[in-house]
Amino acid sequence: YANIMMMNTLSCILFISVGQANQETFTLFLMIKVSLLTMGFLWIRASYPRFRYDQLMHLLWKQFLPMTLALCLWHTTLPTALFFLPPQ
Repeated sequence: YANIMMMNTLSCILFISVGQANQETFTLFLMIKVSLLTMGFLWIRASYPRFRYDQLMHLLWKQFLPMTLALCLWHTTLPTALFFLPPQ
């Protein structure tokens, strides 16, 4: 659970923080955000079933990898084919 709290703290500081305008309430708001993220993470973790390792590998190799390769190919060829511009 310490890793979950640490990653949620880093995520809050890097992505959800609205700046350090008010130093007095920064710690309080950070603790609230970390607590909400941790509760959400643990709720999702407890709600969904765990997959076996072989099921995850099957999902990755048979579905995610071909879809990712197709999207990368589409992203590089479509702008070149339609607009004669290099991908950005």
